[in-house]
Amino acid sequence: MRTSTRLATAVTGLVAVAALTACGAVQEAADTANAVANTANAVQVCADALSRATTSFDTSSPERAVDQAHETAASLGDLASQAADTTVNQAITALADTLSGVTLDDLVVRPAAWLETKAQQVAALTTACTP
Repeated sequence: MRTSTRLATAVTGLVAVAALTACGAVQEAADTANAVANTANAVQVCADALSRATTSFDTSSPERAVDQAHETAASLGDLASQAADTTVNQAITALADTLSGVTLDDLVVRPAAWLETKAQQVAALTTACTP
């Protein structure tokens, strides 16, 4: 009877080790899947943000261009909330803030300064999105 108890204990131990190993493998696979999903999310967020950031505004109507900048800022703000990466989130948010704050004077009186600021922020976003 003692031999069967030892055998049962040994088998139970082996089953436990196998189960723990399987759990570790499952956890590792889940972690890998999450990392891939986060990377895919970051790539998509960056692609969307850069696409929106480089959209041309209506140069024939400064009023319309201001409206377009504000609309783009709102969509970038929504997109920033989806960015898991803090650096990407901050870059999108900075660009959204610049676009939401644009005024008619910015586009009519000092367009070069405003465009330079926007270009710097698009460059910062591009850098943040580059792995």
